[in-house]
Amino acid sequence: MVNSFVEFCDELLKSGFSMGGGNAKGIYAIIPFNWNDSIPGCSIAWHTGDSETDPWEWRMRVLEERDDIAYGKVFFGTSGYITKEWYPYFLVVRRQGLTFGEWYHDGKVGLLEKRIYEAIEQNGHMALHDLKRECGIAKETSGQFDRALTNLQKNLFVTMCGKTQKLSRTGEPYGWKSTVFTTVEDFWGEDLTPNISVDEAYEKIRERILILNPEAKERDIKKFIG
Repeated sequence: MVNSFVEFCDELLKSGFSMGGGNAKGIYAIIPFNWNDSIPGCSIAWHTGDSETDPWEWRMRVLEERDDIAYGKVFFGTSGYITKEWYPYFLVVRRQGLTFGEWYHDGKVGLLEKRIYEAIEQNGHMALHDLKRECGIAKETSGQFDRALTNLQKNLFVTMCGKTQKLSRTGEPYGWKSTVFTTVEDFWGEDLTPNISVDEAYEKIRERILILNPEAKERDIKKFIG
């Protein structure tokens, strides 16, 4: 069991990926216990605000302090971490070798995803509140927006890159911090797509999962990877 942010990052770089919350979902989570649980002798505790021992704080710390770990809603429609070493294999499987334009042309994403993606791509990065305003999202369509943004993350077209606050007319920050998004290419600063087939990439991830969790079921593995 890890006991600090540094130990978490070390373990993540060894494993290659992990669920973000305290639930392994039948696959793997470095922190395997949830918000209301605790482990005797372990200093880790959720939602304390301590950046060294609170896993909730780590999701932003990896984005702010490291360049080899990505975080976003990438597994089962919920949060997870993928290291730079393993990201290319997920990229091959998820995108199937297609650009976003080809993805949209083939009907794999809708018009709302297109609007969100193009807004982020054109601006380089965008805070969530700015993105909603740019896309004209009202309260009655916020659920559709959330699903579209998650869809773009799980297919590895956009990813989280930090947090920021709204700015007043005088340029002063105020209010709760808002998640910032960027394209995957801008996040890594390069094209990570390896020259391997989808089947090869899938099998490489599958083999790693079974090392991390020999009891993982094939149906869970398939959902997790794809």
